[in-house]
Amino acid sequence: MPDTKRFKRLPAPVRLEDTVEESDTRPVPDPEGGRDTDRDFLFRYGLGGL
Repeated sequence: MPDTKRFKRLPAPVRLEDTVEESDTRPVPDPEGGRDTDRDFLFRYGLGGL
């Protein structure tokens, strides 16, 4: 059976002025690793039958 006394009262609200906005500013790595994946696809599958 859940403890109903624990959820009788909500915590005090947090004022918007007391909050801090955070954003990640680290550079995101290139998911393609600097390669031209469209060209690689053409070489592998599109031009392979020539």
